Amino acid sequence: MSDKTTTQTPMLEIRNIKRDYHVPTGLFKPEKVVHAVKGVSFKLETGKTLAIVGESGCGKSTLARILTFIDEPTAGELLIEGKTVDTRPGHLTAEMRQKVQIVFQNPYGSLNPRQKIGDVLGEPLAINTSMTAAERRERATEMLVKVGLGPEHYNRYPHMFSGGQRQRIAIARALMLKPKLLVLDEPVSALDLSVQAQVLNLLADLQDEFGLTYVFISHDLSVVRYIADEVMVMYYGEAVEYGSRDEVFSDPKHDYTRTLFAATPRADVDTIRARVAAKRAGAPKVA
Repeated sequence: MSDKTTTQTPMLEIRNIKRDYHVPTGLFKPEKVVHAVKGVSFKLETGKTLAIVGESGCGKSTLARILTFIDEPTAGELLIEGKTVDTRPGHLTAEMRQKVQIVFQNPYGSLNPRQKIGDVLGEPLAINTSMTAAERRERATEMLVKVGLGPEHYNRYPHMFSGGQRQRIAIARALMLKPKLLVLDEPVSALDLSVQAQVLNLLADLQDEFGLTYVFISHDLSVVRYIADEVMVMYYGEAVEYGSRDEVFSDPKHDYTRTLFAATPRADVDTIRARVAAKRAGAPKVA
């Protein structure tokens, strides 16, 4: 969605990434090897949004965990701003961890119910030992305002917020370390349509303000069609189609892509655009 000029070096590049899982099958039986991701490659320019789509179990969330260093790839190479990332335990640098953050699907399960929101946001800043408590509070309060909340929310607990507000808080937490890449794993699927529009609006504004690059994982094709610059379709761990949003939606090449588009219920993308435009203008919700 960003109109920023692309840089020569991609923000994110993965080369032939694979991820295998060894699953026990029973006593005295050999383990079963599940090939969750099978040699996926792509490049993503700074300020752009790549949407990854596919049915449940296709490997898109596994890929998200690899991109955010939660899981280590079985094989392949991951590069951030042209630099190869060493994801082996104990080798990943703090600087690299700060560059990439993730926002999970469930806004209810991603926040500690016993922590006040100010503590949730300030926690990532604890790695900076030179920052005072007052400075952390100021940064957290500023970020609350950035995501459409206010200083009065600093001392409240997660249960005091709606689902959309909690997702805003999760986005704020992901931005506390000033990352360059956000991986968004189904970030609006748990929200109703009107709240989806608010969060999509927020993500677009934050991308423009901070020059963020997004990997946006979703099964909702209408949302993907609204937010994505590029689309990658995954099927049984493989990337079977990759291209610009307009190319993939107007002329899908792979049989699976055509089947997926035909079988998936889709809201009119113009309706989503209207909802987002209405929220930006402060107008009443579009039905």
